[in-house]
Amino acid sequence: MSILVSGSLVYDHIMNFPDSFKNHIMPEQIHILNVCFMVDKLERSWGGTAGNIAFTMKMLGGEPLLLSVLGKDGRDYLEFIKEFEIKTDYILLDKKKATASAYITTDADDNQITAFFGGPLALAKDKKIADFIKEKFSLAIISPTDKEVMMQHLKECKEMGVKTIFDPGQQITAFSEIELKKMISQSEFVIGNDYEIKLLQERTGWSEEEILKNTNVLIITLGEHGSVIKTADGETVSAGVCAPKSFDDPTGAGDSYRAGFFVGYEKGLDWKTCAQMGSVAASYAIETYGTQEHKFTEEEFCQRYEKAFKEKLVF
Repeated sequence: MSILVSGSLVYDHIMNFPDSFKNHIMPEQIHILNVCFMVDKLERSWGGTAGNIAFTMKMLGGEPLLLSVLGKDGRDYLEFIKEFEIKTDYILLDKKKATASAYITTDADDNQITAFFGGPLALAKDKKIADFIKEKFSLAIISPTDKEVMMQHLKECKEMGVKTIFDPGQQITAFSEIELKKMISQSEFVIGNDYEIKLLQERTGWSEEEILKNTNVLIITLGEHGSVIKTADGETVSAGVCAPKSFDDPTGAGDSYRAGFFVGYEKGLDWKTCAQMGSVAASYAIETYGTQEHKFTEEEFCQRYEKAFKEKLVF
């Protein structure tokens, strides 16, 4: 069954800062912040939450239905997507605005500062999913993009009876308390890293327990410490991490985790196996500079999974 992936398609400009941000920021002078980080590496690559998730999902044998927007300069990205046989029927093209762009600087401690231009992403709200998407799908990932698009797509999928994953990510602060509570209540899953989930709790005033009274599954990724899955039934499952062979760039690791986790979920695998699949997928992303540069076969993926977790993976 296909999985709808709603989110952004972005040109990533990834920069490496060989020092720590903290060494260049004086907390007592934050009100007049004026800093320049001299980077030693700059790469332009394909990115965006929807593109990243769909890219890894396809390598795992999934069938992502990519719903997003590219700008007037997006033809090369569209051709790149086609090369991987990812369906492009639901990617809109805008002739006026440039494609969304992210300027991401990562320091020596893996902290990141990002500047983001949304470009034409808001146009995705002009299409009603029930009329626009021709294929059947039973799962939809609503990942960070234009705020109005996220709210609309989550609402429409809920009305269609589709299980939805609310993945607010960097957009958490764009929503009001009421909007966040409503979107959590419309979802089957809520996913984020530990910082994002803490921020979500702060913005809603809900504890983890209260979040789970309004959604069925809460997934928290913990970086090098793995991930934890909590359910409304009171189940808590902790999963370990698959260590990457190298630490080149953490950008996009979370999106790869989502791809691995939800391909496993669609295959009917248990929570721990899904989370471990997510961790293996993330490890490949970390080993390459850029979010859609990693490659693996299903056989290679299963071998890495077995080596990391001492058990065979069949999916």
